[in-house]
Amino acid sequence: MTATPTLLAHGVGGRQDLPITLPQLVVAAALTLVVTFLALGLLWREPRLDRDATGGRPVPRWLAGLVDAPAVRWALRGLGLLAAAWFGLGLAGPDTADNPTAGALYVLLWVGLVPASLLLGPVWRAVNPLRTLHLLAALAARRDPERGVRDLPVGVGIWPAAGTLFGFVWLELVAPDRATLPVITAWLAGYAVVLLVGAALFGSGWFDRADPFEAYSTLIGQVAPIGRAADGVLVWRNPLDGMAGLRPRPGLVAVVVVLLGSTMYDSLSNAPGWLRFTQENGLPPAVTGSAGLTLVIAAVAIAYLAATGAAARIGGAGPVQARDVPGEIAHSIVPIAVGYVVAHYYSLLILEGQRTVALLSDPLGTGANWLGTAGWQPHTGLVTPSGVATLQITVIILGHLIGTLLAHDRALYLFPRARAVAGQLPLLALMVAYTVAGLLLLYAG
Repeated sequence: MTATPTLLAHGVGGRQDLPITLPQLVVAAALTLVVTFLALGLLWREPRLDRDATGGRPVPRWLAGLVDAPAVRWALRGLGLLAAAWFGLGLAGPDTADNPTAGALYVLLWVGLVPASLLLGPVWRAVNPLRTLHLLAALAARRDPERGVRDLPVGVGIWPAAGTLFGFVWLELVAPDRATLPVITAWLAGYAVVLLVGAALFGSGWFDRADPFEAYSTLIGQVAPIGRAADGVLVWRNPLDGMAGLRPRPGLVAVVVVLLGSTMYDSLSNAPGWLRFTQENGLPPAVTGSAGLTLVIAAVAIAYLAATGAAARIGGAGPVQARDVPGEIAHSIVPIAVGYVVAHYYSLLILEGQRTVALLSDPLGTGANWLGTAGWQPHTGLVTPSGVATLQITVIILGHLIGTLLAHDRALYLFPRARAVAGQLPLLALMVAYTVAGLLLLYAG
């Protein structure tokens, strides 16, 4: 009989660790957004952000040459393959609490991609082992990896990534026995089939459109201080310009909404009231969890579409332009989602991340110490209840402030100047609603 691996709790901060009471915090956060909105209306009257990604200061030639060197690119691909092979050893090991597979997938990859992408940009694209396998197969067959059997319609956009992203968050948050090897193996097998078959049919662009980890890393990577201008030149940039340069495309709103809604559901699923409801309603937990996850994401989507629709009407957008407003404003939700992810998973990354690195030294459970990390003990100095609570408050409010700023700047592009501020009122209401809901869910119970 196998033991089910368990992960540490996502957060260690609670209501009792807040510097002020929860009602005071909610009111203060809402007032902060309102004051910021008023200040932007008075002081920020012209669009200032680089929505066309034409600016930035070119990085030194030696650094650009290093990043784009074929040897470096292949080294990163090789590193991705090596990490995947090591992960595969864990899948072949015993299904016990000391198997590192669940921690490697849910913590080091899913949560670890956040700081990596914030600093370096869309790193998963560079190390994606499935992308590398497809490239090697195309080279062996002497075919252009970018070309497939047929062309993928432009209108598909990144809708496939929205679907696979939902599939992953369902695995992480809802699936029964989601930390066990059979469940993880089955999901990864399906993920690999969808990506590799799609790449064979449509070319390597399928990874950009369908890989949940690439979509996730690319969105967060827009905030990185290093990126590429529209002409492909590697530049140092204002992170706000990077975020403003996220162009609308089909499926973008869905990806952003799934990311934000799933994190909100994760907070809800840890609330005592929800846990009690799950245990007492008589339905299988997976059914209740699936419904809850879907409903929270749907609520986030409805609120977003209602707010952007109202903004388009009040702002005076034309009928054609009004349909584009949700996609044009979607970039402003990304820093909010990032704030929730950091707030919710910070302690998990620090504590369980260290434990997973230690376990990776013995993926087969034979008592080996191949990496020399088997004796590591998690250091808890960076994870204190009051420190985590303060961090959670800071990143959530900061994410909403940045989102408000991005929405304001984009509204100055979209709407006639005389109605731009009025058009933002529904967006302000949306930001306040997300803030209040996020804080209440995070500190529920």
